[in-house]
Amino acid sequence: MSAATPVNYELAGDLKIGQVGIANLRVRTLDVERLGAEMRDRVARAPKLFERAAVIVDFGALPGTPDTASARALLDALRAAGVIPVALAWGSGDNERLSVELGLPLLAKFRAQYEPAAPTAGGASAPSLPAETTIAAKAAPAKNTAAPAAAAEPGMVHTAPIRSGQQIYAEQRDLTILNTVGAGAEVIADGSIHVYGALRGRALAGARDNDKARIFCREFHAELVAIAGHYKVMEDLPVELRGKAVQIWLDNEQIHIAALA
Repeated sequence: MSAATPVNYELAGDLKIGQVGIANLRVRTLDVERLGAEMRDRVARAPKLFERAAVIVDFGALPGTPDTASARALLDALRAAGVIPVALAWGSGDNERLSVELGLPLLAKFRAQYEPAAPTAGGASAPSLPAETTIAAKAAPAKNTAAPAAAAEPGMVHTAPIRSGQQIYAEQRDLTILNTVGAGAEVIADGSIHVYGALRGRALAGARDNDKARIFCREFHAELVAIAGHYKVMEDLPVELRGKAVQIWLDNEQIHIAALA
């Protein structure tokens, strides 16, 4: 008898769920032409960041869910502007039906950061939805208002240069970089970010909606900086501060940048 062929139990591909760089577009006015023009402007000003960027479309700020034709027209306008709509943000049952008609998935995590928990009949707050990248221009998880069971983890320290295409994430702590952050690299922290070399890539602090987080760097050439989902790209950054030591913080939902003394 011939020996039985051995069964290969190894998977052909590993599936992991992790942080991804997806922008969240919250539609405030369903004006397809205007939204398309705004997105074209964003892509034109920062093509390395937004061209062919994955975008979640969130209709939660509208008084009602748009009809399929209007939503499809918006998706077409966004694609024509140079970005790629990949999903709808979680919403009502109507929104779920719309996602099916459009052939797009629903991602619940991108709505949780915007909306407080709704009060229940007994007056208590309902639990918030599960939350995750903001980014800023990537979406990020909601604030955790529960008291921590233990002290926060110590900050993460990274000593090697961070090269183009690399991403470093410090979960629930600060991130300190003792070297350079190269163009095309990305550093993310739920707390503050400290860069003791040149910052040429992207830095996203306060990733879990921590608006008290700050970014500090010794040599400022960033492609993008963001705090709690609010961002500025290189073209919007002060020319006189490039190459300088700076700190970056959020005040009244506006990014501020100042030279360090």
